Amino acid sequence: MKLYDLELSGNCYKVRLFLALIEQPYTLVPVDFLAGAHKEAPLSDMNPFCEIPILTDGDLTLRDSQAILVYLARKYGGEAWLPTEPSAMAQVMEWLMMAENEIARGQNDARLHDKFGYELDHGLAVQKAERVLKLLEDRLEGREWLVHDRPTIADIACFPYVALGHEGRIPVGDHPNVQGWIDRIKDLPRFVGMPEL
Repeated sequence: MKLYDLELSGNCYKVRLFLALIEQPYTLVPVDFLAGAHKEAPLSDMNPFCEIPILTDGDLTLRDSQAILVYLARKYGGEAWLPTEPSAMAQVMEWLMMAENEIARGQNDARLHDKFGYELDHGLAVQKAERVLKLLEDRLEGREWLVHDRPTIADIACFPYVALGHEGRIPVGDHPNVQGWIDRIKDLPRFVGMPEL
């Protein structure tokens, strides 16, 4: 199994983190993002969207961090990380979609603007990120994890950009439930960090 990776990418990081948590061996292939390696063959052939991460496992090639998490959870992580009972699975998927949409357009866009100089509307990203923090704070009231009484890939998908929010001027601040959730993820056995986390 190979993971084509950028160290500073939160989407790549969530895959590295999950692979560590489930103790799944893999080969890390750093991508020279600044040189545009992700936009050239062979990577552009593997992912025509010219994005990373990309995961290969035998003959299978996957793009999109949420899809990769689903695959790894079902193949290697077991029921604990992605339940198969319909309502439980649907609840996990709700949070994967939040990671892909609201968190990506909130915390991630603010970070892209501030840390990497992307020309994005920082004010709009902050508004979306503040809504995300409110939703997470409410969801985590009286509970430790987003779905069930244990961590799932829902937590892993949402964690990186929320925890990195300070790099886009969106700290967790006065959201103690969110901060507690971040701390619990960091306390998981085999947790691995990334720069600024």
